[in-house]
Amino acid sequence: MKIHLLGTTGYHPNNRRQTSCVMIPELGILFDAGTGVFRARDLIETSSLQIFMTHAHADHSIGLTFFLDILHEKEVDSVEVIGEQVKLDAIREHIFSEHIFPVMPPFTWKPLTGDSHELPESGKLTWIQQEHPGGSLGYRADFPDRSFALLTDTTVDMSDSKLDFVRGVDLLIHECNFPDGFENAAQITGHSCLTQVAEFSRAAEVGMTVLTHFNALDESELPVNPESVKEIFDKMILAEDQMVIEL
Repeated sequence: MKIHLLGTTGYHPNNRRQTSCVMIPELGILFDAGTGVFRARDLIETSSLQIFMTHAHADHSIGLTFFLDILHEKEVDSVEVIGEQVKLDAIREHIFSEHIFPVMPPFTWKPLTGDSHELPESGKLTWIQQEHPGGSLGYRADFPDRSFALLTDTTVDMSDSKLDFVRGVDLLIHECNFPDGFENAAQITGHSCLTQVAEFSRAAEVGMTVLTHFNALDESELPVNPESVKEIFDKMILAEDQMVIEL
């Protein structure tokens, strides 16, 4: 299973990175639709797509307006946009207002119900509420022989419930919007700092952590330095746009 990181910054794109989008082409699954989602066009392998939204903030949802081009001349029969009902309603009302965007792409809007969602290849998706202005969802996907979790736009939460949610996953994709020293800003904006994520990864006993959703003002190769926290957790790397992770 190949996980493609199509956008790895937050708030706005910069010269190095687009905003958040994760895709698993062989399953027809995406998580969020930031500006990086335009890259999905060349990766489509399935006749249907499911886009799971963590929340509705523009850096994670504006790419939904790109789908008229993404789907052009592609044999895709259905595209489901899946998330909390209140977030789907906000996207439809505002981003797809006739005063902002002229034509609605051929989406089916599907609210999350129950406590899990069936995925291809006998997979199961579960989710958890996260601390973030307006709220966000963290996702965990379990398959018979592998697992991963995506936690973005959230402060680090060391509660038993949050740790248990991701405990033991093979791969954790976790936001790290700020380097250490910006803990107050992270708390105010609902984001995370490097040492916090390292401590969370160790406590949750994850196999590997990929850091993503970096501060858009930092266009350097190393917006945060995982080497500085390797004594806490040493199986941590930085995401790059178009990075492919074999799970």
